[in-house]
Amino acid sequence: MTVSRTARRRIAITLAAVAGALAGMGVLAATTAQAQRLVADLTSHLIAITTGFTGTEVVLFGTTDGPSSDVVVVVTGPRTSVTVRRKDRLAGLWLNREKVVFAQVPTYYAVAATGPLDRIASTFTAQRHQLGPGNIKLETGRALPPEELEEFRAALVRNQQRAGLYGKTTAPVSFLGDRLFRTNLTFPANVHTGLYNVEVFQIRDGEVVSAQTTPLVVAKVGFSAEVYEFGRNQPMAYGIAATVGALLIGWATGMAFRKV
Repeated sequence: MTVSRTARRRIAITLAAVAGALAGMGVLAATTAQAQRLVADLTSHLIAITTGFTGTEVVLFGTTDGPSSDVVVVVTGPRTSVTVRRKDRLAGLWLNREKVVFAQVPTYYAVAATGPLDRIASTFTAQRHQLGPGNIKLETGRALPPEELEEFRAALVRNQQRAGLYGKTTAPVSFLGDRLFRTNLTFPANVHTGLYNVEVFQIRDGEVVSAQTTPLVVAKVGFSAEVYEFGRNQPMAYGIAATVGALLIGWATGMAFRKV
Protein backbone atom coordinates (compact mmCIF):
# COMPACT_ATOMS: atom_id res chain seq x y z
CA MET A 1 0.00 0.00 0.00
CA THR A 2 1.42 3.41 -0.92
CA VAL A 3 1.34 6.26 1.56
CA SER A 4 0.54 9.72 0.24
CA ARG A 5 2.80 12.70 0.71
CA THR A 6 0.29 14.24 3.14
CA ALA A 7 0.18 11.05 5.22
CA ARG A 8 3.99 10.82 5.26
CA ARG A 9 4.23 14.43 6.37
CA ARG A 10 1.69 13.81 9.15
CA ILE A 11 3.58 10.78 10.39
CA ALA A 12 6.91 12.61 10.24
CA ILE A 13 5.55 15.52 12.31
CA THR A 14 4.05 13.12 14.85
CA LEU A 15 7.25 11.13 15.20
CA ALA A 16 9.26 14.32 15.52
CA ALA A 17 7.04 15.41 18.39
CA VAL A 18 7.45 12.05 20.08
CA ALA A 19 11.22 12.15 19.53
CA GLY A 20 11.34 15.60 21.09
CA ALA A 21 9.38 14.40 24.10
CA LEU A 22 11.62 11.37 24.48
CA ALA A 23 14.73 13.54 24.14
CA GLY A 24 13.44 15.83 26.87
CA MET A 25 12.77 12.84 29.08
CA GLY A 26 16.27 11.57 28.33
CA VAL A 27 17.86 14.86 29.43
CA LEU A 28 15.79 14.80 32.61
CA ALA A 29 16.79 11.22 33.30
CA ALA A 30 20.47 12.05 32.72
CA THR A 31 20.39 14.91 35.24
CA THR A 32 18.78 12.66 37.86
CA ALA A 33 20.58 9.43 37.03
CA GLN A 34 21.45 8.66 40.64
CA ALA A 35 17.82 9.00 41.75
CA GLN A 36 16.44 7.01 38.82
CA ARG A 37 15.04 3.71 40.01
CA LEU A 38 12.83 2.81 37.06
CA VAL A 39 13.52 2.68 33.33
CA ALA A 40 10.84 1.59 30.83
CA ASP A 41 10.18 1.84 27.10
CA LEU A 42 7.89 0.57 24.34
CA THR A 43 8.78 -1.61 21.36
CA SER A 44 6.98 1.00 19.22
CA HIS A 45 5.83 4.55 19.86
CA LEU A 46 3.47 4.61 16.87
CA ILE A 47 0.36 2.55 16.20
CA ALA A 48 -0.49 2.98 12.51
CA ILE A 49 -4.15 2.45 11.70
CA THR A 50 -4.47 1.30 8.10
CA THR A 51 -7.32 -0.21 6.11
CA GLY A 52 -8.35 -3.48 7.72
CA PHE A 53 -6.88 -2.60 11.13
CA THR A 54 -8.20 -5.12 13.68
CA GLY A 55 -6.30 -4.04 16.77
CA THR A 56 -2.74 -4.58 17.90
CA GLU A 57 -0.40 -5.12 20.84
CA VAL A 58 2.62 -3.13 21.98
CA VAL A 59 5.18 -4.60 24.36
CA LEU A 60 6.36 -2.49 27.30
CA PHE A 61 9.56 -3.55 29.00
CA GLY A 62 11.82 -2.10 31.65
CA THR A 63 13.89 -2.57 34.77
CA THR A 64 13.66 -1.59 38.43
CA ASP A 65 16.41 -0.98 40.98
CA GLY A 66 16.00 -4.39 42.58
CA PRO A 67 13.60 -6.96 44.05
CA SER A 68 10.76 -6.36 46.56
CA SER A 69 9.07 -3.87 44.22
CA ASP A 70 5.82 -3.97 42.27
CA VAL A 71 5.13 -2.35 38.90
CA VAL A 72 1.86 -0.80 37.73
CA VAL A 73 1.29 0.45 34.17
CA VAL A 74 -1.56 2.84 33.32
CA VAL A 75 -2.41 3.71 29.70
CA THR A 76 -4.75 6.65 29.01
CA GLY A 77 -5.96 7.91 25.64
CA PRO A 78 -6.87 11.40 24.44
CA ARG A 79 -9.48 13.07 26.65
CA THR A 80 -12.90 14.29 25.59
CA SER A 81 -16.34 15.13 26.98
CA VAL A 82 -18.80 12.27 27.46
CA THR A 83 -22.55 12.51 28.15
CA VAL A 84 -24.15 9.82 30.30
CA ARG A 85 -27.95 9.56 30.28
CA ARG A 86 -30.19 7.72 32.72
CA LYS A 87 -33.35 5.99 31.55
CA ASP A 88 -36.55 6.19 33.59
CA ARG A 89 -39.82 4.38 33.06
CA LEU A 90 -42.64 6.71 31.97
CA ALA A 91 -46.07 5.48 30.90
CA GLY A 92 -44.70 2.02 30.23
CA LEU A 93 -41.78 3.31 28.14
CA TRP A 94 -38.09 3.64 28.98
CA LEU A 95 -37.00 7.19 28.12
CA ASN A 96 -33.80 9.17 28.56
CA ARG A 97 -34.45 11.65 31.35
CA GLU A 98 -31.53 12.96 33.37
CA LYS A 99 -28.03 13.39 31.95
CA VAL A 100 -24.58 14.27 33.23
CA VAL A 101 -21.71 15.59 31.09
CA PHE A 102 -18.24 14.53 32.21
CA ALA A 103 -15.26 16.56 31.00
CA GLN A 104 -11.73 15.35 30.31
CA VAL A 105 -12.69 11.68 30.11
CA PRO A 106 -9.97 9.32 28.80
CA THR A 107 -11.13 7.73 25.55
CA TYR A 108 -9.02 4.70 26.47
CA TYR A 109 -7.94 3.36 29.84
CA ALA A 110 -6.10 0.17 30.76
CA VAL A 111 -4.08 -1.05 33.73
CA ALA A 112 -1.41 -3.73 34.05
CA ALA A 113 0.26 -4.74 37.32
CA THR A 114 2.38 -7.38 38.99
CA GLY A 115 -0.50 -8.23 41.33
CA PRO A 116 -3.87 -7.06 42.69
CA LEU A 117 -4.00 -3.28 42.95
CA ASP A 118 -5.52 -3.33 46.44
CA ARG A 119 -2.50 -5.33 47.62
CA ILE A 120 0.14 -3.31 45.77
CA ALA A 121 -0.94 0.28 46.45
CA SER A 122 -2.44 2.09 49.41
CA THR A 123 -5.85 3.72 48.99
CA PHE A 124 -4.24 7.17 48.89
CA THR A 125 -1.69 6.08 46.26
CA ALA A 126 -4.35 4.45 44.07
CA GLN A 127 -6.55 7.54 44.18
CA ARG A 128 -3.70 9.99 43.63
CA HIS A 129 -2.30 8.18 40.60
CA GLN A 130 -5.68 6.97 39.28
CA LEU A 131 -4.83 3.29 39.54
CA GLY A 132 -7.90 1.32 38.49
CA PRO A 133 -11.13 2.40 36.75
CA GLY A 134 -12.75 3.29 40.08
CA ASN A 135 -10.08 5.94 40.69
CA ILE A 136 -10.29 7.77 37.35
CA LYS A 137 -10.85 11.47 38.05
CA LEU A 138 -14.00 12.56 36.21
CA GLU A 139 -15.11 16.19 36.32
CA THR A 140 -18.64 17.51 35.90
CA GLY A 141 -20.04 21.00 36.25
CA ARG A 142 -23.16 19.79 38.07
CA ALA A 143 -23.53 19.57 41.83
CA LEU A 144 -24.98 16.12 42.51
CA PRO A 145 -25.31 14.02 45.64
CA PRO A 146 -22.33 11.67 45.95
CA GLU A 147 -24.49 8.55 45.51
CA GLU A 148 -26.12 9.85 42.34
CA LEU A 149 -22.80 11.04 40.91
CA GLU A 150 -21.30 7.61 41.55
CA GLU A 151 -24.17 5.97 39.63
CA PHE A 152 -23.44 8.07 36.54
CA ARG A 153 -19.72 7.52 36.98
CA ALA A 154 -20.15 3.75 37.18
CA ALA A 155 -22.40 3.84 34.11
CA LEU A 156 -19.72 5.69 32.11
CA VAL A 157 -17.08 3.09 33.03
CA ARG A 158 -19.46 0.24 32.13
CA ASN A 159 -20.22 1.80 28.75
CA GLN A 160 -16.52 2.21 27.97
CA GLN A 161 -15.80 -1.35 29.08
CA ARG A 162 -18.64 -2.64 26.90
CA ALA A 163 -17.05 -0.84 23.94
CA GLY A 164 -13.71 -2.48 24.73
CA LEU A 165 -12.04 0.87 25.44
CA TYR A 166 -11.62 0.37 29.21
CA GLY A 167 -10.03 -2.77 30.59
CA LYS A 168 -12.34 -4.97 32.65
CA THR A 169 -9.44 -6.66 34.41
CA THR A 170 -5.87 -5.81 35.34
CA ALA A 171 -3.44 -7.22 32.79
CA PRO A 172 -0.35 -9.03 34.12
CA VAL A 173 3.13 -7.55 34.37
CA SER A 174 5.74 -10.29 34.48
CA PHE A 175 9.18 -10.08 36.05
CA LEU A 176 12.02 -11.78 34.17
CA GLY A 177 14.37 -12.22 37.10
CA ASP A 178 14.65 -9.70 39.94
CA ARG A 179 14.67 -6.50 37.89
CA LEU A 180 13.51 -6.93 34.31
CA PHE A 181 9.77 -6.77 33.62
CA ARG A 182 7.46 -6.72 30.60
CA THR A 183 3.79 -6.58 29.70
CA ASN A 184 1.65 -6.57 26.54
CA LEU A 185 -0.56 -3.53 25.97
CA THR A 186 -3.61 -4.39 23.87
CA PHE A 187 -5.43 -1.84 21.69
CA PRO A 188 -8.78 -2.71 20.06
CA ALA A 189 -9.83 -1.96 16.48
CA ASN A 190 -12.01 1.00 17.58
CA VAL A 191 -9.19 2.76 19.43
CA HIS A 192 -9.19 6.55 19.05
CA THR A 193 -6.39 8.40 17.29
CA GLY A 194 -4.23 10.86 19.16
CA LEU A 195 -1.52 11.04 21.82
CA TYR A 196 -1.56 8.40 24.57
CA ASN A 197 0.26 8.47 27.90
CA VAL A 198 1.84 5.28 29.21
CA GLU A 199 2.62 5.76 32.91
CA VAL A 200 4.81 3.25 34.72
CA PHE A 201 4.97 3.23 38.53
CA GLN A 202 7.39 1.38 40.76
CA ILE A 203 5.66 0.77 44.08
CA ARG A 204 7.18 -0.37 47.34
CA ASP A 205 5.32 -0.75 50.66
CA GLY A 206 2.20 0.71 49.06
CA GLU A 207 3.86 3.95 47.92
CA VAL A 208 5.27 5.12 44.58
CA VAL A 209 9.06 5.30 44.75
CA SER A 210 9.67 6.01 41.05
CA ALA A 211 7.61 6.78 37.96
CA GLN A 212 8.02 7.40 34.26
CA THR A 213 5.71 8.59 31.47
CA THR A 214 6.21 7.46 27.88
CA PRO A 215 4.23 8.86 24.90
CA LEU A 216 2.48 6.69 22.35
CA VAL A 217 0.84 7.94 19.14
CA VAL A 218 -2.14 6.32 17.42
CA ALA A 219 -2.57 7.70 13.88
CA LYS A 220 -4.34 6.84 10.65
CA VAL A 221 -2.07 6.25 7.67
CA GLY A 222 -2.49 5.25 4.05
CA PHE A 223 -5.91 5.06 2.37
CA SER A 224 -7.86 5.18 5.64
CA ALA A 225 -6.15 8.48 6.53
CA GLU A 226 -7.11 9.97 3.15
CA VAL A 227 -10.73 8.88 3.62
CA TYR A 228 -10.77 10.35 7.12
CA GLU A 229 -9.38 13.69 5.95
CA PHE A 230 -11.84 13.77 3.04
CA GLY A 231 -14.77 13.09 5.36
CA ARG A 232 -13.67 15.77 7.82
CA ASN A 233 -12.90 18.48 5.24
CA GLN A 234 -15.68 17.71 2.74
CA PRO A 235 -18.55 16.22 4.78
CA MET A 236 -21.25 16.83 2.15
CA ALA A 237 -19.22 15.36 -0.70
CA TYR A 238 -18.25 12.44 1.52
CA GLY A 239 -21.91 11.76 2.34
CA ILE A 240 -22.89 11.84 -1.33
CA ALA A 241 -20.00 9.58 -2.29
CA ALA A 242 -20.86 7.09 0.47
CA THR A 243 -24.52 7.03 -0.59
CA VAL A 244 -23.69 6.54 -4.26
CA GLY A 245 -21.19 3.82 -3.37
CA ALA A 246 -23.78 1.97 -1.27
CA LEU A 247 -26.32 2.18 -4.11
CA LEU A 248 -23.81 0.85 -6.65
CA ILE A 249 -22.86 -2.04 -4.36
CA GLY A 250 -26.54 -2.88 -3.86
CA TRP A 251 -27.21 -2.72 -7.60
CA ALA A 252 -24.20 -4.91 -8.41
CA THR A 253 -25.22 -7.46 -5.77
CA GLY A 254 -28.78 -7.56 -7.17
CA MET A 255 -27.52 -8.10 -10.71
CA ALA A 256 -25.23 -10.92 -9.55
CA PHE A 257 -28.09 -12.77 -7.84
CA ARG A 258 -30.39 -12.18 -10.82
CA LYS A 259 -27.90 -13.91 -13.10
CA VAL A 260 -27.62 -16.82 -10.69
